[in-house]
Amino acid sequence: MRDEIATTVFFITRLVKKHDKLSKQQIEDFAEKLMTILLETYRSHWHSDCPSKGQAFRCIRINNHQSKEPILERACAESNVDFSHLGLPKEMTIWVDPFEVCCRYGEKNHPFTVASSKSRWEGWELSQGISLAVSRASLDYSSGTSSDEESCSKEPQIIPKVSNPNSVYQVKRVPVLLCFCLF
Repeated sequence: MRDEIATTVFFITRLVKKHDKLSKQQIEDFAEKLMTILLETYRSHWHSDCPSKGQAFRCIRINNHQSKEPILERACAESNVDFSHLGLPKEMTIWVDPFEVCCRYGEKNHPFTVASSKSRWEGWELSQGISLAVSRASLDYSSGTSSDEESCSKEPQIIPKVSNPNSVYQVKRVPVLLCFCLF
């Protein structure tokens, strides 16, 4: 859990640094508070044996319907940082799951893996580096459509695929025993 949360905090702070509105000390204070809050919040919703369990709870999401994500807003308040100075994309979703952190910019773009590990003992493999994931913020977000456009769409919606083999977004046959861990 610590590795996944540390990766998430590092990824978010890289996005914040890119915006260049906060001092180094403000970013460090924000990162420290965010790490503490995520550890405290996710502790009772972390299931290494069934990574998809609790996935929605561990989702950090900013969009047109919720412009200030409560966990990020709390970290800002506790570190005396103005949320608007974070400079995060207007639409972003980060899934913090056991062994994997994924992100999606915009509502219609495909999610991508920020970092993943098959198990605790294999170590972390950064998917082409967190810096590349940060650079996608401007590339992917500008090509995506907003959640307002999505809600008005007449076309059938496709559930995005992510690389986590235990994700609820995967299209595959699931053994019957795994169904019980989703509830």
